[in-house]
Amino acid sequence: MEFLSQCLSLFHKGGPVMYLLVLCSFAVITIAIERFLYYKGVSTDTQAFLTKLQPLLERQRTTEAIQLCEKMPKVVSHVALEGLKAYQRGSNVENALESAAQLSSARLRESLNFLSAIVTLSPLFGLLGTVIGMINSFSVFNVQAGQPMAITGGVGEALIATATGLTVAVMALLSHTYFCHRLDKFVTDMEQVCATTINYLLAKKTARRENHEIA
Repeated sequence: MEFLSQCLSLFHKGGPVMYLLVLCSFAVITIAIERFLYYKGVSTDTQAFLTKLQPLLERQRTTEAIQLCEKMPKVVSHVALEGLKAYQRGSNVENALESAAQLSSARLRESLNFLSAIVTLSPLFGLLGTVIGMINSFSVFNVQAGQPMAITGGVGEALIATATGLTVAVMALLSHTYFCHRLDKFVTDMEQVCATTINYLLAKKTARRENHEIA
């Protein structure tokens, strides 16, 4: 209880900017939880997926390959699914795969720009709070004769905003770095699935065309 009261006391001493920093910290936590759950829901073992998909592509079992992808509502399976549907329709497989990969990447990047913005804004909010606090501390109306601690104490309180802003920025930076690393892994997996799908589907298609021309 005493710790809570001390935190509330420091919060009020930090000034009105502390409310903005609290909003930023809640935004970081909310985005981090939402992205973590989303990434967890759409991630899968890409190598295991390709192990099941490749034999079907080799034997030209497109329908079974589509059913396999539909049973796995993941990022990599969704990309492969769009390519297989395009192949089945006779459309351009490469364009379908590229469009699906770009759309999936955009969904994976959602809200990450907000984390990047908070990394920059939080220290600025903290600095603003400190400057306002120091202006109040050095105001001649707040300095009384024989009380030099009125200034130094006020400066110490003003620095609370800067410390809070840096703390929020560190939280946002760590979250942003982690999710960017996860995003890079997703992009690499999608590129691998696209390359595998194109190699098997278009290779078979080219082979059939050559056999038809020879016949």
